[in-house]
Formats: sequence, C-alpha cells, structure tokens
Amino acid sequence: MAEITLKSNAQKRGTVNKNRHVHSTRVDLTPMVDLGFLLITFFIFTTTMSQPKAMRLIIPDDKGDPMNIKESGALTLLPASNGLVYYYEGKFETAQFKETDLKEMRNLIINKKARTKEKDFFVVIKPADLSTYGDVVKVLDEMKIDDVKRYSLADISKTERALIK
Repeated sequence: MAEITLKSNAQKRGTVNKNRHVHSTRVDLTPMVDLGFLLITFFIFTTTMSQPKAMRLIIPDDKGDPMNIKESGALTLLPASNGLVYYYEGKFETAQFKETDLKEMRNLIINKKARTKEKDFFVVIKPADLSTYGDVVKVLDEMKIDDVKRYSLADISKTERALIK
C-alpha cells in the first residue's frame, strides 16, 4: 500500500555521506478509491427515493341532493393566469368582485374564516380557462394549510368568465 524508499544523496552524486538520507514516500491510493466507490454504491442502493404525496379529495355523487350553503359564509375563489386570484363573498349577483394574488390569498381566507362560524364557512374554487394546473394546486394546498374543512371545486359560469377577461 505504501512504501518508503531510502536513497542517499551520496548515491545520486556519486559520493558517500552516511549522515544524510533522503526519504521518498509513495502512497498507493487504489484501495482508497475502491472504498469510495463501495461507499457510493452502498448509499445509492440503500437510499429510498421520495414518494409523491397526493392530497385526498372526497368527491360527492352527482345523484345526491345539492348541498345548501349559507351565503354569508361562502367565499368563491377564481384562480386566473399569472398567479392572480379573483374572489367574491356571498352570492355572485350581489357581491363585489375583487382581485388578489396567491400570496395574499392566505390572509383573505384566514380573515373570512375568523368572521364566519366554522359550520357556515365554505370555499368554492372555480378555475378559470387561463389558470394553470399549478395555480389550482396552490389554492388546494392553501385549503389544507389554512385548515379549511369544507371546500369544493366547481365549473366557472359564463358571467364569471366574462368578468375575468
């Protein structure tokens, strides 16, 4: 593995001097490289890859009775393009249509949740035509983060679609 070679300066120059010796060391790194590759191989084979995590959605049957929601507790989110989220509270015909972004949506949900009884609070998510899959997933993640118990995905209406454009 390692060897030490003794050569004297006298042998190099042709004169004999026994007091001065030059030590030459040579370390063979082959076993170290083998050990490195063994460790890399071990860690690659024993590592588990991260498993994708899916959010559980409960989807009701279309055959059942429609669910009644209190207008005062309803919050409708309309994710649009570029991280914009349009929203309104209550019934569409009497509500004020407002705009926010994905970052401020958390404050909006928390404020609405604080003003409403828990059993009356309901969020309706209506993705727009221009909204991306990632934006809808961010809104669904926000439901989980803000501990919203009751929410629904629904189709956007023609009048809502016209207001977004």
